[in-house]
Amino acid sequence: MKSSNTILGLVAGLAVGATLGILLAPDKGEKTRKKIISKTGETKDKLKDSFDDFLDTVSEKYSSIKDQGEELLKKEKEEIKKKMKKA
Repeated sequence: MKSSNTILGLVAGLAVGATLGILLAPDKGEKTRKKIISKTGETKDKLKDSFDDFLDTVSEKYSSIKDQGEELLKKEKEEIKKKMKKA
């Protein structure tokens, strides 16, 4: 809980600092707005790519675990059949 609050505070601080840095820069308003829009778009694209990578990783792990479970189930069924034939 404490580390998640620390991370959240760090991310919020970075966002506020970046926004203030852009707003207080000695550029004209129009140029500043373009910078903000550009950075927002870049950040959105990076977040989307990261999330897509995360989903791919989770999907691969799920598929691997599922395959392992099915293989284990198949082996156990065979063992049970063998034991039932012996009995």
